Amino acid sequence: MSDSQLNDPTLTHAAAHRAHLAALQSGYEVAMQQHDLDAIVLHSGKPKRHFADDQDASFKSHAHFLHWVPMAGLSDSWLVIRPGERPTLYLYAPDDFWHLSPSLPTPDTAPWAEQFEIVHLRKPTLPERPEGRVALLGEIAELQPQVVSELEALPNPVGLVRQLDEGRVCKSEFEIACLEEASLRAARGHLAARRTFMEGGAELDIQLAYLGASRQRESDVPYGNIVGLNAHAAVLHYQHYGLQAPAARHSLLVDAGASVHGYASDITRSWAGDDALPLYRALVEGVEALQKRLIARLAPGVDYVDLHLEMHRELGELLRELGVVSLPAEEQVAQGITAAFCPHGLGHLLGLQVHDVAGRIPDHTTGDIRHPPQGHPMLRLTRVLETGMAITIEPGCYIIPMLLEPLRNDARGEHIDWKLVEALAPHGGVRIEDNLVITADGAFNLTRSPATGL
Repeated sequence: MSDSQLNDPTLTHAAAHRAHLAALQSGYEVAMQQHDLDAIVLHSGKPKRHFADDQDASFKSHAHFLHWVPMAGLSDSWLVIRPGERPTLYLYAPDDFWHLSPSLPTPDTAPWAEQFEIVHLRKPTLPERPEGRVALLGEIAELQPQVVSELEALPNPVGLVRQLDEGRVCKSEFEIACLEEASLRAARGHLAARRTFMEGGAELDIQLAYLGASRQRESDVPYGNIVGLNAHAAVLHYQHYGLQAPAARHSLLVDAGASVHGYASDITRSWAGDDALPLYRALVEGVEALQKRLIARLAPGVDYVDLHLEMHRELGELLRELGVVSLPAEEQVAQGITAAFCPHGLGHLLGLQVHDVAGRIPDHTTGDIRHPPQGHPMLRLTRVLETGMAITIEPGCYIIPMLLEPLRNDARGEHIDWKLVEALAPHGGVRIEDNLVITADGAFNLTRSPATGL
């Protein structure tokens, strides 16, 4: 993958970006009409200071603001949207010698700037209040109630927020370009991580290789990278980076992405090391084959809950084929055995948030929630798939003692080969995760496109 393949979608997809902004304007005008509003004000967010310190926590602009303004990390800024007018962007860029201020976008450097009226704020200042009935979206409405009073605004109206969340579920051409670019950058990191693992690196070495190849600072990644060697691969959100390489190299699990204008990729790969058992290598191959079969079923109209349950049936069949569990797959699912080997959901919506909004709300007008099926509480996406949805497909299989011990202690344990479980335990587990966009007749795999090398 050459540097020339890493592009800025705001430049390479400028026409698509203009269409994206036009669609946003139209969607917000519909929402304003339906909620009897004359304006919507979006706040970009504000960094939080660590308690009793002079340092701020890592900051990311609020997603609804980023949906319009592709400047991740822009704080203390405002966007005012009114019907029939260009949105006004109040962009905070202080005169500062301690930090580098944001550059003001111009049509030459950022074609999207033509779509906004841009007001330069040198100090944190409220925007000029629009006339009429105003809604204010952002955390600032909760943290600084006086802002709500001064703007005479409705703070985060629930029905409006649901409607705007729904507008983020199906992605525009521009958004897909950002997601695709994020996958390309993350793929570089994954390939570098695998090389460093094969060369004997520690978890920290692997993390640094990932960051370097994907060209990111640790504060820029869309979520904390999961880099787990051996048994650490069974900790689903493992959060440390060991400084020393283990004596035996059974396995590596890397769950890591990249962010482009706030749009996240979320990719996982599991690799067998030199000391891996043939059984573990067969498990990796089996989970990957299972994942590809599920991806082949993706299309508009497919119920994601059904797909999740099919993942468990296929996982049960894989465990039976490997000799780990002797029961038929359907009985494994019914008795909760597969859930002990894979406690998380099949995947989630993807976008400006890694676990993007509205995954369980199929009807934003009522706000009704479609809950996951019994026994599968961690499933984040329960909707029927639609063209333009960006999703993940991430089946897994893990040896997690706290989940497997209850099986050992009841009748279900009679059907499990505990010697094989114990042999797999030093390998931790397997997860294979791709990012996909639902198309009119199937799905486009952003992760396995030829350019990524994955």
